[in-house]
Amino acid sequence: MTRLLSHPHRDRAPCVARAALVQPVAAVLTDRIDDVALAEAAARMALARRVPLLLIAVMPPHVRRSLLGPASPSVRAVLGRVMPKVGPHATGYIPEVFHLPTGTGSRLAAAKELLALATRHRAPDVLAARRGPHGLDAHALIEAAALRGGLFVHAVAPAAWAPLQSPAP
Repeated sequence: MTRLLSHPHRDRAPCVARAALVQPVAAVLTDRIDDVALAEAAARMALARRVPLLLIAVMPPHVRRSLLGPASPSVRAVLGRVMPKVGPHATGYIPEVFHLPTGTGSRLAAAKELLALATRHRAPDVLAARRGPHGLDAHALIEAAALRGGLFVHAVAPAAWAPLQSPAP
């Protein structure tokens, strides 16, 4: 008599559909000094989860959208500032561009659009600096995520300043 198994036999090969659903950790880069600490915190989180980073470079509204892409010089300048902190972790990254909306919209309009961009990339966590452009600071993103639902926004404090010390003789 054959014994019935409580669990059916499953093949150990990875499922293709699930393997394609990578959930990167998103970092909002606003071309400020806080971006370095933010990228380092995002890289540590991505390394712990073994997922890539979604590096969202925020561009001002006066820059023409037709000239911007993930490989444009202005986006590479924003990403180049944080790459020394991201590179050693070897997590991989996905560059993305977010254009600040033109005009005077509500305080949460830009935050909702940025969260929609992170959702399109299936990023469950978004890291943002406590200070940022209008509507893209961590507090506005947390408020927009609470209204919208679904994403976790983490506020990252700027790096502590340490005075330069001369080497000992």
